[in-house]
Amino acid sequence: MLNRRFILGVAPAMALTALIPDDASAGGSLASWDNLLAKYVRPGGDGLNRVDYAAWKGNSADMSALNVVVNAFAAMPVSTLTKAEQFCVWANLYNALTLQVVLGRFPVRSIRDIKSSPLAMGPWKDKRITVQGKRLSLDDIEHNILRKQWREPRVHYAVNCASIGCPNLLRRGWRAETLEAELTSAARAFINSPRGVRVVRAGQVRVSSIYQWFKVDFGNSDAGVLAHLRQYAAPALATQLGNARIVGHDYDWSINAISGGR
Repeated sequence: MLNRRFILGVAPAMALTALIPDDASAGGSLASWDNLLAKYVRPGGDGLNRVDYAAWKGNSADMSALNVVVNAFAAMPVSTLTKAEQFCVWANLYNALTLQVVLGRFPVRSIRDIKSSPLAMGPWKDKRITVQGKRLSLDDIEHNILRKQWREPRVHYAVNCASIGCPNLLRRGWRAETLEAELTSAARAFINSPRGVRVVRAGQVRVSSIYQWFKVDFGNSDAGVLAHLRQYAAPALATQLGNARIVGHDYDWSINAISGGR
């Protein structure tokens, strides 16, 4: 569970929205990020939010706007912010940078096809952005900053890797004043979808590979994973998880595009 003292902040602080100029010429804005997400992230009837990468890439103004947003988040004085604001900056930067990477190479079938060398597993280890003088990769942001500093399992519902198997990319940016509620909502949305948990028969469930890859973040055991799932599961699913065991893991690396990658 998030430590609310750190996520919500101890003392009043300047709002995150005030720290990012509204004028795009001054470095971009959270409002611009919200507008881009609302315009190109489309919720589907299956509960999955997909991105209209083709339309986005075809709009040069919005491609430039995303670049401005990425640079604006990277230019934030992160270390001076409250913990909640820091979390939001890092999560927003990760998601915006991931979209920038995918759009730069779209159409692709999977983000794993975007690699700087034949041996790479994808784009995650490439140093792409400088924040407060330090060159960072997507992996640095997710694993060395968000996971390491917060030790919060809901980090996995805040960052999106442009894949169908991933928790949803939200249609607006993360912000400190609603962070706790929206992290909980994101956890519930994923866990109560087949991408998160699928009951295969009584007492047996298949779960997202996220809970295998990052088991250490969920108690480092199947029992810990199941306890986490029950915490956010709807009543019917929580009952099914009561005496269940995990019998497998699934993940779909297909690009989360509206009409496919190619």
